[in-house]
Amino acid sequence: MASYRVGESHTTAAEEPECSIYEEVLPNEKTEHSQRLAVEELITTEASYVHNLQLCVSDIRAHLQEKQLPDLDLEGLFSNIDDILHVARRFLEGLEATANQDYEQLLCISALFQEFKEEMETVYKIYCASYEHALLLVESYRKDPRLQEEILETLKTTVPHTGASDLSFFLVMPVQRITKYPLLLQKILENTPASASAYPALQSAFSAMAEVNTNINEYKRRKEVATKYNKAEHLTLRDRFARLNTHSIAKKTTRLSRLLMHEAGIVSKTEDKEYDDLEEKFQHVASSVTALKENVVSYLKHLETFLLSTPHKHELQIDEGAAQQYRRFAGCLHRTVLPEFRQRLDRLVCQPLCSLSDMLVGPQQLVKKRLDKLLDYEEIQERKSEMGSVTYNEEAAMNTYLAINALLVAELPRFNQVAVQLLGQILCSFTVLQRDLAAQVLQEAEKELEQMPHSHMPLPRFWKMVEDALQQSGAQLRTFCQKFETVMPSPVSQPLNPAEERKVLSLVNKHGPDKLYQVTSNISGSKDLDLTLQRGQIVALLQSVDTKGNTSRWLVDAGGPRGFVPSGKLQPYHPVQSQQPGMQMPALERGAERRRHSYALPGAPKPQVSTFTPAFQVVAGFSFAARSPQEISIQAGQPVLVLEPHDKKGSKEWSLVDVNGQKGYVPSSYLMTVPVQEPLGWSLPV
Repeated sequence: MASYRVGESHTTAAEEPECSIYEEVLPNEKTEHSQRLAVEELITTEASYVHNLQLCVSDIRAHLQEKQLPDLDLEGLFSNIDDILHVARRFLEGLEATANQDYEQLLCISALFQEFKEEMETVYKIYCASYEHALLLVESYRKDPRLQEEILETLKTTVPHTGASDLSFFLVMPVQRITKYPLLLQKILENTPASASAYPALQSAFSAMAEVNTNINEYKRRKEVATKYNKAEHLTLRDRFARLNTHSIAKKTTRLSRLLMHEAGIVSKTEDKEYDDLEEKFQHVASSVTALKENVVSYLKHLETFLLSTPHKHELQIDEGAAQQYRRFAGCLHRTVLPEFRQRLDRLVCQPLCSLSDMLVGPQQLVKKRLDKLLDYEEIQERKSEMGSVTYNEEAAMNTYLAINALLVAELPRFNQVAVQLLGQILCSFTVLQRDLAAQVLQEAEKELEQMPHSHMPLPRFWKMVEDALQQSGAQLRTFCQKFETVMPSPVSQPLNPAEERKVLSLVNKHGPDKLYQVTSNISGSKDLDLTLQRGQIVALLQSVDTKGNTSRWLVDAGGPRGFVPSGKLQPYHPVQSQQPGMQMPALERGAERRRHSYALPGAPKPQVSTFTPAFQVVAGFSFAARSPQEISIQAGQPVLVLEPHDKKGSKEWSLVDVNGQKGYVPSSYLMTVPVQEPLGWSLPV
């Protein structure tokens, strides 16, 4: 009995350590098994996810593209799913490569998540932000029986094994996958001992993916705010009045008051150097696009004007020669060269430029709305500092400003970069098109030049031929001018009525003679502040640009009313032709400014210089008594001839004048310019 008890006691004592060891080993094996299952789940579900993405891109979308359904927005449906598939494939390859790492597998998986963190956030945030729009498209297609039938037929043909009854079955996968990564990592982390070497790395990977999801949600919220405000609204005046209420008027008044206080320096403006620099660059890009678009439109108008001339359509009573060759050359330009250039210009320059201009509308609206929300934000911040709290709506308004500002700061750098690249490509395309056009025109011209008799002529002989031709043409031109002057009547001088005379005198006194212009044709004002004037009226130039900097509209004084007129319908106030003696003015000078020939005929007789009486003359405004031999006395109203508008030292305070044949100096301030009283009139423009 005693020995049994000992033995029994011994056996019991030996079994107790075995049980405790088994109890310790069993949980570790269970944990490792769960950990292994969690890792396998991560890899297998990733492989299934990539396979479904591949089906979505290669089969479903490709099949829908082949159908070419005009009402189906594939880009809106699938967004940037190609980028997601590219990232997911590479990520799956990395996960599968960790299977051979044994104890280092968890560390490799953690490092892989850290490596793909930024790339995943970049592609998934774009997809998630546009996911709601894709669901709206799917819902709209359900209401269209024809489209819904085509979509279902595509799903049954390409992926019958999935049992999918709608596109949303596949479209939701990227949204679900990015949110599942933190859960899968957390499951692995829960089955990893805290003492394990991979535990801190797994914690970092879990935090990284949780941060990615947080950033995606924040980006989606900002995009929703931006979508609300970046649409350009084209409201009628009635719609704008319908929107007015007590709240909107009070809000706009508060913003205007705040803005005026900013400009006056009463309150300080919130400074954001990073945003200000980005907005400045954006505004430069926008103005560059607008200027280029206006220039291209002007260029196309000039091209259309050039094409109006069609010499190739008119038959010439000439068998052969330079005229017929030019006719053939013009026909080639109009039928082939220029139409092709116009098509390429529209495809490579006009259409991309219009698309780029449309791209600017959204950011411009958002920049404008940011300023409004900034004024609200500053007002609420000031109230919060005084009262210590704000209402729910005020807190929402502050968050709206912060969301718009953060979105612009995040997106404007990339937008500016892409816009500048597109603008540069458009300019390069335009340059290449111009170069190709010049080369093609030159090639066609050389074909015609080769048929000319002087195409292989030595250079000295060619220039001799040109000189002879110019001399012959010059002689013909002189003969024509003589006949023209004989046949054409002299311009008729129309006398000024007393009222017009007083108006011209008033304009001279106000603005000076060099500011007077004459209307060359009737002007009918069609815009606000435009004047309606008759041909021959005299006006004074005030500004050679309008309020928008347009140099084709001038601001003038019509002797009472002031307004804008087309600059092309004004010419400087011309003198009246007369045979009376007076101040001489060569007529050839004005003609030389209008016509400058590159070839001067040797020994050509100079045309006779006709004399003109100017429309203005210099008179003494005040009487002046000479005080030295160098000075001369004048009486108020006495005509004088200004010889030099300065003295010998160059001072413009004294002028050298001729009074009845006597010369001397008088104060320049004593002289004034007035219209010639005899004869009264002006030359009507031909």
